[in-house]
Amino acid sequence: MNKPHLSETMLPVPSIGVGGVLLNSHHQVLLIKRNQAPAKGLWSLPGGRLEPGESLVEACKREFHEETNLEVEVKHIVAVVDRRLEGFHYVIIDYWVTLVDERRCVPVAQSDVAEAKWINLDDLGLYDVVVGLTEIILSSYQPYAKRDLVGLHDVNLTGTDFIAPQKTENTV
Repeated sequence: MNKPHLSETMLPVPSIGVGGVLLNSHHQVLLIKRNQAPAKGLWSLPGGRLEPGESLVEACKREFHEETNLEVEVKHIVAVVDRRLEGFHYVIIDYWVTLVDERRCVPVAQSDVAEAKWINLDDLGLYDVVVGLTEIILSSYQPYAKRDLVGLHDVNLTGTDFIAPQKTENTV
């Protein structure tokens, strides 16, 4: 009986990742093309790994700036996904984000990004995106377009506790 090598039996240590869904008034979403594994060559949301000592919100802002040179405000959680691919294991929290300064809206690909650009929602199918991304973007956009409160919100404005908003008569 052959014994597997130690490296074949080791599972990757899960890492926490963050991403930001940013849409503009032209019904476009900001995507980046990854130039490193995992998912090298695929389009994704700006984002990355949580660093020691950082909050999730701080990580989202930092990663967004590092990859696109844009400053964002983190609003609420739109998705949590578990991804295991290419020897990596990520639990990713995707946030709805908005630009801090809407006059500064031209992304500049930086860091581990090959491209960063605004993509029309109707054209998402023309791009090779990471698994599940189209569904996340479109399901995030629907309530945004209707001004509905969905997702998990920072109701105490601490940047640490995200919970479902309480329904009121105006948010049915």
